[in-house]
Amino acid sequence: MDSNSNAATKTALVTGGASGLGYAIAEKFVQQNIRTIIIGRNEQKLQAAKEKFGSLCSYVVFDLTNLAGIPTLVANLEQEHGKIDILVNNAGINMKKPFTEVTDEEFQRIILTNVTAVFALSREVVKTMLPHQSGAIVNISSMAAQYGIPKVIAYTASKTAIEGMTRSMAVDLSPQGIRVNCVAPGFIATDMSAKALDNDPERKNKVLSRTPMGKLGTPADVAEAVYYYATEGARYVTGTVLPVDGGNSIGF
Repeated sequence: MDSNSNAATKTALVTGGASGLGYAIAEKFVQQNIRTIIIGRNEQKLQAAKEKFGSLCSYVVFDLTNLAGIPTLVANLEQEHGKIDILVNNAGINMKKPFTEVTDEEFQRIILTNVTAVFALSREVVKTMLPHQSGAIVNISSMAAQYGIPKVIAYTASKTAIEGMTRSMAVDLSPQGIRVNCVAPGFIATDMSAKALDNDPERKNKVLSRTPMGKLGTPADVAEAVYYYATEGARYVTGTVLPVDGGNSIGF
């Protein structure tokens, strides 16, 4: 394992890396010999992921809604790990509620986690990338930004913002050698989606009937797209949004 870690060439930061899509992304990176730092709030889950992924993986317990702490977090990471080559903004929260029942506080909470924290973390990581004139940032969007989904107003606002931010960041940062792209997962089989869909057969049928491939995706499908964007294969690709959705966003 040690020879592996010596040979590792790049360092990646994955938020929400202890479960779901983030876990699959971190797993793919480690398999490809990328040193991977996962950030999350649940130490138990982070520790379990680290044990599974081995010595190329390390973790930090941090709540990204603590905006004031983000500059110090990134400074510490840079000091400990050197250059951060890849940032994956995967951490996000959702809430399903009828439009008129969503409170200002609930709306703000989702915007804070899904948009403001993504901006603040990206800003600080970019400051460490600029001297090297290189880096790749991958944001995670959703089908909620591709078309209207009922009862997720705050989440939809946040993910639509992420796609706009991706384009804006790409225009600002690509001249400095930092590429910024976005993956928009469709309906992916995770613990979270299983709960939502298995309890709601009508919603599940609707999802599958408008997905031309007729099945849910896997977290590994999303991880492959993120890996592509994060590495040399995508060296001339920036400011794009890639749906990984079995055709769901164009389905009828």
